[in-house]
Amino acid sequence: MSSFDPRSTALVVIDLQNDFLAPGGAYDRGGAVSPQARALPARVAPVARALKAQGGFVAASQFTLWPDAHGEPMISPHLRQLRPFLRKGDFAAGSAGQANVAELDGLVDVSVWKVAYSAFFNTQLDWVLRRAGIANVVVAGIVTNGGVASTARDAHMRDYHVSVLADGCAAPTPAMHDAALADLRTVADVLTCQEFLGRLAK
Repeated sequence: MSSFDPRSTALVVIDLQNDFLAPGGAYDRGGAVSPQARALPARVAPVARALKAQGGFVAASQFTLWPDAHGEPMISPHLRQLRPFLRKGDFAAGSAGQANVAELDGLVDVSVWKVAYSAFFNTQLDWVLRRAGIANVVVAGIVTNGGVASTARDAHMRDYHVSVLADGCAAPTPAMHDAALADLRTVADVLTCQEFLGRLAK
């Protein structure tokens, strides 16, 4: 496999947010945080730090629930069915819950607020990456079979070279994670965090 030029490489971190992962966040309150997801910030932050140290770019997506005219979150029907515990204030724009986890503090160059699975859908991510001269998109975060998969496929459709960090993302179950990674091999390279760091051109 070829090496990555850090100057044309972006790590795109999907939804590592307090309401998804932090104690007391929305998903913690609903009992919907997997141990695999909780382990991700400590695993992904060193990758972001190393890439930035070599001149690379780090972007993050932040899932956002916008309020309606009455201040209630506008939740898609499928999400409301899956996560009935979501309530007013969860993932609210600019809130502590919507924010990136603390492990990413000082590492993210640009955050985009998203309302669906893909970090490209109705956001400015593609514009930002192209302005930054990015050719390689490396995806990590949650969940493997949701936001990670959708973002990787959208990046592929936009002619980026796409990689997914196998141990830098997680799904609700290991079986779902493995199945999603197997499927993603048709559009992306799948490698570990250490393999990616080892392929950064010096």
